[in-house]
Amino acid sequence: QVQLVESGGGLVQAGGSLRLSCAASGSIFSFKAMGWYRQAPGKQRELVAAITRGGSTDYADSVKGRFTISRDNAKNTMYLQMNSLKSEDTAVYYCNAKIELGLRLDEYDFWGQGTQVTVSS
Repeated sequence: QVQLVESGGGLVQAGGSLRLSCAASGSIFSFKAMGWYRQAPGKQRELVAAITRGGSTDYADSVKGRFTISRDNAKNTMYLQMNSLKSEDTAVYYCNAKIELGLRLDEYDFWGQGTQVTVSS
C-alpha cells in the first residue's frame, strides 16, 4: 500500500506563487508515473501535470508556462511549482501515483488526500 501526503497549499493573491509537495511512503523511482490533478467546486477532476519514471513531463494547456512538475527520487517526493497563479487555479489539488504490480504489471492508482489552493483576485 502506497501513501501519498500533499502539503503546501494555501491562500495566495493572483500573480503569486506556491509550491506543492507530495511525499510518498514508497520509492517513487519505481512508480510508472506521478501527477497532480485538481478539482474545483462543481467541476470534474482534471490532470494538471504529470511526470513519468523516465522524467518526461506533460501539462494541461491552462498551466503551461506557469507550472513546473518535478520529482526528487532520493526524497521520494514530487513537487508542483505554481507561478503566476490565477483565480481559476483555485481548487483542491491531488497527488496521484501510477504503480505497476504483479507479474502482469497491472496498473494501480493511488491518491493523496488533497490540499486546497485558493487564489484571490
